[in-house]
Amino acid sequence: MNNLPDILKYLRSNEAAGKFQELYGKREGVLLYQMERYSRIAKRFSEEFGTVEGVSFFSAPGRTEIGGNHTDHQAGRVLAAGVNLDTVAIAAPTANGIITVYSEGYNGALVVDTNKLDAVESEKETSMALIRGVAARFKQLGKRVGGFNAIVTSSVFKGSGLSSSAAFEVLMADILNGMYNGGELTGLELAQISQYAENVYFGKPSGLMDQAASALGGLVTIDFRKSTPRVENVDFDFAARGYALVVVGAGGNHADLTGEYAAIPIEMKQVAAQFGCNVLREVLPEQVEEGIDKLRGKVSDRAILRALHFFDENERVKCQVEALKQGDLNEFFRLIIASGESSWKLLQNVYVAGQTEEPLALALEMCRRMLEGKGAWRIHGGGFAGTILAFVPNDMLPTFTRKLEAVFGAHSCTVLDIRHSGAIQWNI
Repeated sequence: MNNLPDILKYLRSNEAAGKFQELYGKREGVLLYQMERYSRIAKRFSEEFGTVEGVSFFSAPGRTEIGGNHTDHQAGRVLAAGVNLDTVAIAAPTANGIITVYSEGYNGALVVDTNKLDAVESEKETSMALIRGVAARFKQLGKRVGGFNAIVTSSVFKGSGLSSSAAFEVLMADILNGMYNGGELTGLELAQISQYAENVYFGKPSGLMDQAASALGGLVTIDFRKSTPRVENVDFDFAARGYALVVVGAGGNHADLTGEYAAIPIEMKQVAAQFGCNVLREVLPEQVEEGIDKLRGKVSDRAILRALHFFDENERVKCQVEALKQGDLNEFFRLIIASGESSWKLLQNVYVAGQTEEPLALALEMCRRMLEGKGAWRIHGGGFAGTILAFVPNDMLPTFTRKLEAVFGAHSCTVLDIRHSGAIQWNI
């Protein structure tokens, strides 16, 4: 479709409605919201670039971390899922090698010349760095790179705990894959390219879980032990068992906490190094447990505690997956709660030391008082600020939402649906 009226008409068609339901579920208001959202960026594309010739839509979901808190960067296991909140672009290729991206809610364009892809120090921790890093990695791997124009909108808000940066990176990689590489790269390859952009160009030492869950979609368990991670889909429907997944935004923002996040993999690797290893997955749990006396003084007590968390959490993921396969929700919830307790006591990413405001700790305790014996709760994602995850019985959802939002503000509770498709290109 090469004109705006045809695109807008298509977005109101039954065919488009089916696609929206596939990506976003069938909750009340979803169709109208997505139709208006996609129409809005199509109109903006026409305004900014003067034509809609050759456009496609692209979408990369946010992710929810269900099990495996800070295990991925130590080559551990995770349980994660793509969700119905996503980052969407309408984009078309250009012949000049220039990438131009406008994002809703941000002033000005992000412009990257694909002939100049060296890392730029002043771009660290910016979206520009992510675009440049993704394109650079494509080129390093011998893949084709070219320019494109894009308008981007996201329901994965910064600081939401659903990994807005990963969704953006994967979206940029998906565009280059679809436009210039015939869609030949796998979801896992897109995730690895995106992780490179975040680690090297953006400057945040993230693991691969966020990008993999976004690129692959569905409920998946991923084992990062080998250079090519092992991915397994897990077939379980929480909604069919009467439970909603709710992310609670307790407050704070991830933006100024890079140092707190970075300390976790650094300290875990310090422990691994004492045994001649690069990451904790290469170390046996009993080596650490039986060697605490020798570790003290060489690494911090906090590093030892964080290492113990890794070993426990890594085993828990395996048990969580098995519980879901067996349909044993009670055991799964027990393991989820144990994960949250370990993050609080051993990993220590529920609050920032020295600060008296502890919104995540307060939210977790409120969940415990409401959901004990009925559901489950845990820290969600990187921690220190942002969100927690709760499994809430459907009949408790109105009360749960009302009580949490009374404390943490309107719209602080987001009910998630698991999205079965990962990053996609939608040709219209």
